[in-house]
Amino acid sequence: MKAFKFTVLGVSLLSLAACGGNKEEKYVAREVEQIYNIAGDLLDKRRWEKAAEAFDEVERQHPYSVWARRSQLMAAYAHYMSRNYDDAILACERFLQLHPGNKGAPYAYYLIALSHYNRIVDVGRDQVETEEAQKALLELIRRFPNTDFAKDAKLKYDLTNDHLAGKEMEIGRFYLNKQNYLAALGRFQIVAYGFDTTSHVPEALHRLVEVNLALGLVAEAERVAQVLDHNYPGSKWYERSYALLTENRQD
Repeated sequence: MKAFKFTVLGVSLLSLAACGGNKEEKYVAREVEQIYNIAGDLLDKRRWEKAAEAFDEVERQHPYSVWARRSQLMAAYAHYMSRNYDDAILACERFLQLHPGNKGAPYAYYLIALSHYNRIVDVGRDQVETEEAQKALLELIRRFPNTDFAKDAKLKYDLTNDHLAGKEMEIGRFYLNKQNYLAALGRFQIVAYGFDTTSHVPEALHRLVEVNLALGLVAEAERVAQVLDHNYPGSKWYERSYALLTENRQD
């Protein structure tokens, strides 16, 4: 994803000492524009953590200014770019609590969704973060369906579905290898009929043919093979299913 572009008001590059110095430095009161510009300069230099601190300083010194509202969202963005996703989520949630009708609200929801989405791990691990990402993406789509953020959220939601389907397939194959056919059947059915827009469906249908044959349900295996042939004709998964059915008839 391309970095979200912010316009930093004021171009002058001021001393970074107030916000970028050591922790023993004494509190220094500054004009709101000055702190904001320092924070913006840090952001331009991709010093994400220092930028977040500087934007927080805007709110701390000038909590009732327009700049404070802007800085809350900018700080969230800086946390996100530094991969401090928990801090980014907290900052966005606080922004939304304080300013639910603000024009920056769609982006706050988007950052929350991205923070969950970017923590999705491989299918071999727990999928809690994938589920959290889905909830956040759906919330964004529901609230702001006509925004560019929602368009991107829909694409990412499809990818999370593919991820969850991959997890179901992994579990199903595990049960199949253990000859726990009923458990495997349930997992493959979830993918074939519950995640029917994902890339895992052809294999799921083939595995259903395989499992049904193992259970002696030949008619059901043939029915699933027909579905596979109709939707994915000539695929390697149909060829494997056809070979299994041919072998079963010869036996």
